[in-house]
Amino acid sequence: MDNVGLVLEGGGFRGIYTAAMLDVFHREDLFFNYAIGVSAGAAYGVSYVARQYQRNLAVNPYVADKRYCSVQNLIKKGNFFDWDFVYHYIPTQIIPFDYESFARSKTRMKVVITNCHTGNAEYVDLNGNDPKVFRDLLAATSSLPFLSKVCEFRGQLYMDGGIADSIPVMQAFRDGVDRAVVILTREKGYQKKPIKGKLLLKTFYRKYPKMVEAMVNRWKVYNRTLEELERLEQEGKVFIIRPSLPISVSRIENNPEALERAYYAAEREAETVLPELKRWLASK
Repeated sequence: MDNVGLVLEGGGFRGIYTAAMLDVFHREDLFFNYAIGVSAGAAYGVSYVARQYQRNLAVNPYVADKRYCSVQNLIKKGNFFDWDFVYHYIPTQIIPFDYESFARSKTRMKVVITNCHTGNAEYVDLNGNDPKVFRDLLAATSSLPFLSKVCEFRGQLYMDGGIADSIPVMQAFRDGVDRAVVILTREKGYQKKPIKGKLLLKTFYRKYPKMVEAMVNRWKVYNRTLEELERLEQEGKVFIIRPSLPISVSRIENNPEALERAYYAAEREAETVLPELKRWLASK
């Protein structure tokens, strides 16, 4: 395949749509040399990079486990999600993640995180096979405001990558790809709205005014990126895959049955997308 990259939006558990799409790619032997993911896009994407078909589906039943996500976690630990359980215990003890396969993969992956002090996005290469690096970086990109504490990674503090760059397609081009397949988790026509509760936000994150500024402006940046994607799509530089209808799960959904239904609905949708995608990939 020529120099085509893969861009994965976040969206919490709406990322189950992305997981299904990537499993269909796997089944069709569609792999890319470059991938960049935000939040859930990165979390679900690593199994695709490691060539572990339906691993995300195997993990899905554990989202109902209180150790995975719960108000109890939020009260006791300050995190709705227990990152050590999600990104270390499960992949090392329950549903093994193949760190060696990831390290050998021809797909190189970047993960987007937001620096709390600068409010800027940083794009970190995820490589090697150290489980603790995976845990810390995936926790950082997934740490949602109010539901998570800020995360330390390599001596700096970070939160959800989507705060500063929800759809990092321009970074993919800066990194040298010629074209990109972009998997979104919102339906066509979706527009992000201005954030509510600015005073609470400024009070809660008063130590990080630049990050607050990024949060307040996020809707503008996101909607401008959608406009840019439309232009790039018309030019043939991106192929956009998005749900035909709103995904029927929330970003903090913890119902495995609902997530499984969403997975198989996305899988069926993928079958209708594949022929057009393959034609686009074959074109120049």
